[in-house]
Amino acid sequence: MTVVLVAAAMWLLAASLLILRRGRAERNITYAALTIAVAMTLNTDPVYRVLDRLAGGDNLVTLVADVALMIGVFFLGRGVMKASERQPRAVRLALGRVALVTAILSAVVAFSLIDLGGTTTNFMLELGDQPAAAVYSMIQFVYYGVVLSAMAVLAARQFRNIEGVQKLPPASLLIGSFLGVVLSVVVIAMDLAHVFNDLDLMAEIAVTYEPLRLLAFLFLCLGFAGQPAARTLQARSRERRTRKLVDDLRPIWAEATKARPGISQNQHVAVPADEPDTVLHRQVVEIRDAMIDSRVNFAVSEPERELIERAELHLVGAGQAGSLAAALPTTNGDEKLAP
Repeated sequence: MTVVLVAAAMWLLAASLLILRRGRAERNITYAALTIAVAMTLNTDPVYRVLDRLAGGDNLVTLVADVALMIGVFFLGRGVMKASERQPRAVRLALGRVALVTAILSAVVAFSLIDLGGTTTNFMLELGDQPAAAVYSMIQFVYYGVVLSAMAVLAARQFRNIEGVQKLPPASLLIGSFLGVVLSVVVIAMDLAHVFNDLDLMAEIAVTYEPLRLLAFLFLCLGFAGQPAARTLQARSRERRTRKLVDDLRPIWAEATKARPGISQNQHVAVPADEPDTVLHRQVVEIRDAMIDSRVNFAVSEPERELIERAELHLVGAGQAGSLAAALPTTNGDEKLAP
């Protein structure tokens, strides 16, 4: 049942990313969601039985699904890495292609040494007492643990460096990565207990397997789906604040342009009302020009000055510091306001 839930969650995530991230050049997360969704689907019992029977009944679909999952986890790590800056060398190695290829080749070699038997939907339960099967499983989960540990480092750094609602996705990624590392440790412990024939210990440890797997994928899905959603919510919230500042500054702007006509009074230059950032930027510059122009009689009260400063900080906080600095008012600043 957990495999079905995880597969459904990954297909839903893939669909969400295809919609929310359309047109974006960075596709690692979308590739990860699609690849993991395929891997989880292959591991659902009805699909597995049909496909493995078609493949000869030697459990080769297990290898295909596991390799697909490793590739999906690789893309997850790459997606997190691309969103970060100045990654430590150890993180780059963990999330690199060499680590992935080494893990896949090692897993293929170990798989080839397993006495496979007929089709089984309980691969490790039935075959895990073989050393080769234990090694095969441990190779995968060591790789997952390494990649998820690197992802946790990057997610923690992102969490520290951002504010507001944008903290939620990296927080979810951090939790999901941590749970994934714990899951990897649990599986490795189960493999060792099984190969040493300590079935009671294996059964005790196995109690945590399904909840950890479900929660790890759930938090990872929320983290990756939450990134574009959080950006959208933040953009809408910022636009509301911008429009509020535009409305609050409008009376001051009217007085400023009355005292010192600026480019806004040029009938041939349209004020883009549907671009509140541009309007706010123009308001701030023209008010500041009027404030410092000794040729005109224009002054603002202390509350009005604070409002203007809040508007400037709002624009700078939106990543427009460079453009704002380039257009800061001078006594001859009208030409700087041309769109």
